[in-house]
Amino acid sequence: MKKFTFVIIDDDQKNSLKTKAIASSFQNLVFLASVTNYEDGLNCVLEYNPDIIFLEIDPADKDSNLSLSLINELHRYLKVVPKIFVTTKNDSLCLNAIKFGVFDYLINPIEVNELRKSLYRFEKECETTSIGTNNNNEPTRIVLDSKIDDLKKPNDLEFNYLDSQTQSITKLSKIDDLIDSEYPIASSPSLDDEKYVMQTTAELNQPIIENNTLNRDLPLLDDEVSFIQTGNNEIKPLVVCVKSYGDYRYIEAKDICYMQADNNSTDIHLQTGEMITAFKTLKHFEGVMVYPFVRIHNSYIVNVNYVSRIHTGNAVCHIKGTTTKLPFSKSYKENIDAIIATIAAGNYLEI
Repeated sequence: MKKFTFVIIDDDQKNSLKTKAIASSFQNLVFLASVTNYEDGLNCVLEYNPDIIFLEIDPADKDSNLSLSLINELHRYLKVVPKIFVTTKNDSLCLNAIKFGVFDYLINPIEVNELRKSLYRFEKECETTSIGTNNNNEPTRIVLDSKIDDLKKPNDLEFNYLDSQTQSITKLSKIDDLIDSEYPIASSPSLDDEKYVMQTTAELNQPIIENNTLNRDLPLLDDEVSFIQTGNNEIKPLVVCVKSYGDYRYIEAKDICYMQADNNSTDIHLQTGEMITAFKTLKHFEGVMVYPFVRIHNSYIVNVNYVSRIHTGNAVCHIKGTTTKLPFSKSYKENIDAIIATIAAGNYLEI
């Protein structure tokens, strides 16, 4: 099954969680990251180069600067802009969105059936292009560039092969040169008893890049809790540094079970049972720690991956492998509902 990657750009974390839960329920969609403002959204897309962007264009927080103008900015840097799925509660912006060439316009909260229809259209459009992920679930694009009309003989046929993982360009002339590559490419009709790779789409008949290189010196997402992929394809988890008077304490974000407010500081509780104090408020962490970290109370942020039980009657969350129970308040009830939906969207059996 061909898989497609997606990112979420939405200033409302509750909507982001719901969108992620519904999108992740489709087996061929792979979540990469979620951000909350224009600048981080731009950097996120340039860093991950996803196939799909779920974009909020009418944010509740106007300081996030989210709007359709982000699409124009992406065109400045990307040869092929990801498909934009607008997600918003405001249906009056649909006409403007169409003028910006968005792929679809979905009203929040997203309905599963509507997203399914959009994905069917998206897959149909992608049938003639090699967009998706390889067997390692790593995003990949294969671009072939040729000008068959200018050919006088078969040996004049020459192609540029762009490997999106290494960002390298290779000149190829025969399909045999591609067989040994790690990416399978279907062969085209024979030409003078030789098999050649043919151009699949008109839009790919453009120069691939200048100087056969891509500019990857792009800023990383400083505030995002996610996984980043390094140049050698090694996946590295985010490391949180708690700094105090020259003391640098490094913690992997995935080891954090929950955070607890303590006046103007925050106690970080790890899966080992250890507690580390950071001299930042819980509100600060709420702003920089995105999914799977969700605020459930004025005093608590929980890592969804460590939630073992949610008792809505008693309004408590149980932490996996411990006897700890975290209360959640009515003001964060929507976050609790989103956590329940996210867990149910995975490999899940309810009895």
